[in-house]
Amino acid sequence: MNRIKEVLTEKGIKQTWLAEKLGKSFSVVNSYVCNRRQPSLEMLFEIAKILQVNPKDLIDSSK
Repeated sequence: MNRIKEVLTEKGIKQTWLAEKLGKSFSVVNSYVCNRRQPSLEMLFEIAKILQVNPKDLIDSSK
């Protein structure tokens, strides 16, 4: 499970903006945000870089 949705909400960032920055479709980013699909490790680091957070902040270690 990831915390991408929570981080986006905390920062007031829309999924469409993140999709554009990643060069991915909205549906791919939405599947990451809704935890239907998990991003690759490389993609997780790219998302963290774009959102200016530590990659660990995007992982829910309690699950």
